[in-house]
Amino acid sequence: MPSEDSLTLTFSALADPTRRAILQRLASGHAVVKDIALPFEMSSPAISKHLRVLERAGLVERGRHAQWRPRRLLGPPLKEAADWLQSYRPFWEAQLDRMEEALQRMKAEEPPDPAPLQPRKRSPRP
Repeated sequence: MPSEDSLTLTFSALADPTRRAILQRLASGHAVVKDIALPFEMSSPAISKHLRVLERAGLVERGRHAQWRPRRLLGPPLKEAADWLQSYRPFWEAQLDRMEEALQRMKAEEPPDPAPLQPRKRSPRP
């Protein structure tokens, strides 16, 4: 089981939609800040701040290639978070099973639909 501190850092980093979008971008391959910033309406320095949060959480690593500093996604913290969430699966499955049982009971107890009302025939007026 991962330490709470690593999970706290991971979930804190994942709490921001911009950082989640950055991770999604990096899942398709490494990229430099300029390229990461393209789809966002924010400056490269703002993207760099998000990247620092992701790096501090261990989700992103900065490489070195000549004058470039490409970032790449690191999987272990995401796996730790997924494993932690997975540990709650039995709880949610039990909750869903109980809800399904309750719905089935309600359906069995439900009275049948009444026959549709027939329109009354109007008698002709004299």
